[in-house]
Order: sequence, then structure tokens, then C-alpha cells
Amino acid sequence: MNNTNQLKRGLTGRHIRFMALGSAIGTGLFYGSASAIQAAGPAVLLAYMIGGAAVFMVMRALGEMAVHHPVPGSFSQYASHYMGPLAGFLTGWNYIFEMLIVCLADITAFGTYMRFWFPHVDQWIWVLSIVLFIGALNLCHVKIFGEMEFWLSIIKVIAIIAMIIGGGAIMLFGFGQGTEHHETGLFNLWQHGGFMPNGIEGIIASLAIVMFAFGGIEVIGITASEAKEPEKTIPKAINAVPLRILLFYGLTLFILMCIFPWNQIGQNGSPFVQIFANLNITSAANMLNIVVITAAISAINSDIFGAGRMMYGMAQEGQAPRSFMKVSRTGVPWMTVVVMSVIMLIGVYLNYIIPQDIFVIIASLATFATVWVWLMILLSQVAMRRKMSAETASKLKFKVPFWPIGPLITILFMMFVIVLLGFFKDTRVALIVGMIWIVCLSMTYYLFVKKENISTK
Repeated sequence: MNNTNQLKRGLTGRHIRFMALGSAIGTGLFYGSASAIQAAGPAVLLAYMIGGAAVFMVMRALGEMAVHHPVPGSFSQYASHYMGPLAGFLTGWNYIFEMLIVCLADITAFGTYMRFWFPHVDQWIWVLSIVLFIGALNLCHVKIFGEMEFWLSIIKVIAIIAMIIGGGAIMLFGFGQGTEHHETGLFNLWQHGGFMPNGIEGIIASLAIVMFAFGGIEVIGITASEAKEPEKTIPKAINAVPLRILLFYGLTLFILMCIFPWNQIGQNGSPFVQIFANLNITSAANMLNIVVITAAISAINSDIFGAGRMMYGMAQEGQAPRSFMKVSRTGVPWMTVVVMSVIMLIGVYLNYIIPQDIFVIIASLATFATVWVWLMILLSQVAMRRKMSAETASKLKFKVPFWPIGPLITILFMMFVIVLLGFFKDTRVALIVGMIWIVCLSMTYYLFVKKENISTK
């Protein structure tokens, strides 16, 4: 391929670690955690541990392939190479679908957040401004993009640390005691119905929300083709991020449920607001608004990057329009950024005319697409190993742990989560729509993509 159509390596290990951290720590923690707590009670901590362990196995499987063969499009190309073109086509477009859904929700949320400070400014102005800003940022050199994402993620991490320290102060020194007519302490974890108030069923019910919260971390695999020394930076990023996410989610929720009875969390707004309010910080709402705006910008930033690079990689495989391979002088696939920005603008308009209930469907659809991508990553790694000789497998630089039992158990778990969506009324529509989406993608592949690829050979 001509060098003018090649991506440039400009992402350091620091950039990659915080990109994954920024993608996976956002709405799922700041707001979604309240729903998970309501479903499982204090036992939600077990759900996050189980989900975190499964996601770590997914990341190690992706890391093994990314270090062995770093390519743009990452897991879409791995699925194509090891399981066939249809598998790669379904994986890539499901990931793009996931990123688009999350972006549409986040850009609309950004407009809502800005109205808190500027109630007389039309929301569409803020939405348009963020789409143009993020689009322009993604057209810059990848190093500039990585640096921006690093600082956006730092703000979120600082906010979480502040929440943990503030919550610890409430527990140790009794700040705010009595303001909500309850006491703080470890006993809140087993009072109010016990540690597992809704039984095993509650933990299972929370898994869909928990797995959605971890969504986005797979962007590490997509960065491999633009990472400096991927054989060093990718393993470090993968080994560091899951542990940090478990600490952030686990420790934050642990402190939160020690301070407040689990059945009161989320009833009076965001859990973050509750903690800052208990510390008698009058500007809690403004602080939270800064954090959630930063979280939204960071998520949109990473999602456009991930979806754009996926489109670029799929175009190389003949599974997306060839125009998506056009690269700027700075090594950025500019056509994919433009396409993503246009689609987001259309989506913003649709958000105005579709009822608010659509967001329940959007969230569960994102869960379906996320877990589907993770499942395909695991299956691709197993297929890669089966095609390798024992000698080649022994020379892999970043092996999956507990092979082959670990990947097998995780595959079964991911299949369970997908089926789980069909058991609950609120998420059942996501499973139905998700399966229809898979069928439509398959038909598109056989009717257009496969014929096109055959005719060009």
C-alpha cells in the first residue's frame, strides 16, 4: 500500500492507558452504577468483580493477537483472518454500531449539561459545537488526539479519587452525619435486607449494566497500529487498566454503600452529588457538571477514534467503502471522521423527534453490541491458536493466561450475558433488535460485500 494511505505511529503507552481508562470510566460509573446497585444491593461488588475478571480475559486475548499482529481495524481483521470474512464483517460493523449509539447519547447529554449553565441558549448550538470540535480534534495528528484524551481522562480520575477521599472522610470523621437521617459505616453493607437482598437473581440482573459499564476498553486493540513499540506498550496498558478500573469501580461503590443505605442511592440524583452534598460543598452541582461534561467529551473523542480506525481497517479488507482508506498528510483517516461527524448530526436531529424512552433501548443495544464484540475477540483468539503450531504458540510474546480453560469459561460467560438480555422486560427488545441487526448485516454481506470482493479478485 502507498505510504500516503498509511496511519502514523504517535501514541505512547501513557496515551493508550488513559484512552482505555477514559472509554471505560464514564456514564457507567457516574450514573449507571446506581441502577446496578438497585438491582443487586451491596452484592453488586461481586458482579463487578466477575465482570472485571471476564473483561480482563477479553483484553488478554486481544493483547495476544495485537502484539503478534498489530493491524488497523484490529479485532475485525483478526475475526476475518481466523474465522472468515463474514465474522470480521459482523464484528467490525457491530463495533461501529456500538460506538455510534454511545456517541449519539453522549452528544445529546453534552447539550443537556451545558443548558445547566446556559439555560437560554438553544441545546442544538452546544451539540453542533461539540461535534465540530471533536471532529476537528480527530483530524489532527494522532499524538495531539492522544494528549487531549490523556488530560480529559486525568480530570475524571481526579474526580473519582476526590469522591473516594471525600467518602472516606465522611466515614472516618463523621462529616455530614445525620443530614440524610442515617448513619455511616460498614454495617450498611449487610443491613437493609442483607448483603445480597435480591439473591443470586439480583446479581444476574445487574450483569447487563455492569458489562455495559466496562464497554470501550477494547479500544486498546485498535491503537496497536498507531502505537510506538506495540510489543511493549500494549501489554503494559492491558495489564494496568483492568486492575485500575476494578479499583475505581469497586472502591468507589464500596465507600458509597457504606455511607448510604443501598436502597437510597440514586433516589436523590447522582451518587456523586450525594457525597459532595454530605460534605456541605455548595458547589457540588457545578463540580459534577464539569466532571460529566469532561466524561462526555472524553467518551465521544475515544469513540470517534475507535469507529474511524475500524472503518479504515475494514476498508482495507474490502468490507467497507474504499474511500474510508483516504488518509491526510498527518496520517489520519479523514474520511471516516467526516462520516462519523455527519452521522452524529443526523442522530442529534433524531433525538429531538424520538420519545425519551428510546434511551432504554439504546443502552441495552449498546450492551448487546459490546458483548458481541468481546465474544468475537475471544473466538478469534481461540481460532488463531488452533491454526498455530505448538512451536509458534510457544514463541508468543504476550500469552493469554489459563489457556485453554480461561478463554473457554469467558466465552460461555459472554454467551450467557447475551442470552440474559432476553430474560428481562427492559432489555428484551435489545436482544430482538440486536439479532435482527445481525441478520441484516449477514444479508448485506452476502448480497453486496462478498460479490464485490469476488469480482475484484
